[in-house]
Amino acid sequence: MKNLFILNEQPYGGERSYNALRLAVSLGKSADQKVRVFLMADAAACGLKNQKTPQGYYNIEHMLKLVTRQGGEISVCGSCMDARGISEEMLTEGARRGTLAILTEWTAWADKVLVF
Repeated sequence: MKNLFILNEQPYGGERSYNALRLAVSLGKSADQKVRVFLMADAAACGLKNQKTPQGYYNIEHMLKLVTRQGGEISVCGSCMDARGISEEMLTEGARRGTLAILTEWTAWADKVLVF
């Protein structure tokens, strides 16, 4: 099954991005599941590298790396990056600048689209 996760919420202060990535990582453990994550709106900040979180708190950057280690793909909306002053050099390993065309392609590819 091919799964597309579209995240819209900031990495911290809410739990939608965290819960979406928990599910993405869980699905990614199964060989028959493919996972792609598209970060847009305030979720563009989820793709930043060198996130520092207090001990005991979840780290969104670490969760994204788990997705890519499992063979998943991460794309960050380029317009959303620009609006927030995020450059490609600021993105975590495995995340790449995306476009609406990529989101369109990924949506057509997916068997399931989950929006958080």
